[in-house]
Amino acid sequence: MNSTYSNLIRIIHFSGDLFLINISFLIAYFIKFDHLDILNDDKYLLLLFAYNMAWFIAAYVLKSYDIYRVARYENIISSLFKLFILQSLILMAFWVMIKAFYYSREHIMWTCIFLYPLVSTWRIGLIFSLNQYRKKGFNFRRIIIVGSGEIAFDLKQVIERNTQFGYKIIGVFSDEKIIDKDYIGPVDRIEEFSYKNNIDEIYCSISDLKTNQVSYLTEFSDNNLIRLKLLPDVRGFSNRKLKIDFYEHVPVLIFRNIPLDDIANRFLKRLFDFLFSLIVILLVLSWLFPIIAILIKLNSKGPVLFKQVRSGKNNADFKCWKFRTMYVNTGADSKQASKSDARITSLGAFLRKTSIDEMPQFFNVFYGHMTVVGPRPHMTKHTEEYAGIVNKYMFRHFVKPGITGLAQVKGLRGETKSSLAMEHRIRLDMLYIENWSLILDLKIIVLTILNVFKGDDKAY
Repeated sequence: MNSTYSNLIRIIHFSGDLFLINISFLIAYFIKFDHLDILNDDKYLLLLFAYNMAWFIAAYVLKSYDIYRVARYENIISSLFKLFILQSLILMAFWVMIKAFYYSREHIMWTCIFLYPLVSTWRIGLIFSLNQYRKKGFNFRRIIIVGSGEIAFDLKQVIERNTQFGYKIIGVFSDEKIIDKDYIGPVDRIEEFSYKNNIDEIYCSISDLKTNQVSYLTEFSDNNLIRLKLLPDVRGFSNRKLKIDFYEHVPVLIFRNIPLDDIANRFLKRLFDFLFSLIVILLVLSWLFPIIAILIKLNSKGPVLFKQVRSGKNNADFKCWKFRTMYVNTGADSKQASKSDARITSLGAFLRKTSIDEMPQFFNVFYGHMTVVGPRPHMTKHTEEYAGIVNKYMFRHFVKPGITGLAQVKGLRGETKSSLAMEHRIRLDMLYIENWSLILDLKIIVLTILNVFKGDDKAY
């Protein structure tokens, strides 16, 4: 029954995407050529076929049609963004392969303008509709929970609270008798009960079961097409994003699942960084750099750029570039800038207030030392100091440092006067690293731009 529903949802997903890919292409074709006689246009018929194939190759690689009952909207958007990028790369490879540079860039642009928002809206709308459908009691899975501890109890509450997941608790089992309206009996009654009630899934709290009971339930579920899901007790760890790996047959839980450890995510972020920094360098720094350079030279003696050794990914040193905002001084590599700092030039105060002083760091991004969004890089002296007194400080060095970051858009920027202030900043850096997505990066970039225009009291 549930397999039929899952296949139906996949077909609906597939059909909707197929329709929107083709309708977007045709609308763009009409806008560009003012007619829809595409059947007599072999070049664009081939391109339409390529669009469809590139989409479904990308969807197959990224497993975009796998069905998950517990789906967050931001994850849907993030997955679609990856799908759009991969589809575009496949299409580019196709164009290069057949040397098809005669296609209209305007047509391609209009296709993207229609396709991406339409598919995103369609996917989110479909998930929303499924959630509403399940809330009304349809398309549910019949489950039982095995265990008497807090983990089993917490899961039961979550499922009862979130009816949109589409799970119906048919019974609770435990060798220890518990007071619960759904309690059925001990573990040895699961087999008979599952046969009679067509159970789809069994959730087991590992800490409440013996090894032989887990083995028995695994064998029973495998032989009866019932999905078995294990609940490990990891409440001692604040991080909820866990990953399981296998060293041969030995399961290993990884408690710090960092999205950017995945090679596909790193590729997407690097591609975004490269293109974003290239656009900024060509469209902004190409004319802004010489203007600021002249103003700095007229304002005070010294170099245009301030190059400081800072801590990067894996704590490797790199030279971070900024427009010089201070008079040349001996304390630049050890002392943070403070409010009303006498070392800051009159022009430097403006550059810091508007964050223009950070613009040369787009060269750092272009060369791969930094990323557009990430934890801000600190002076090596401060890295050495805080690593010894701030808990989990070094965690931020699992990823590249950024021009802007979550901590900065949340108001934690500039001078750090205490270890407590640094702890708050580190907490947000960790939150960013463990929840990274391209959508989150875009949000932070938008918030950074808004903060530049709005002004920040800590920008000094």
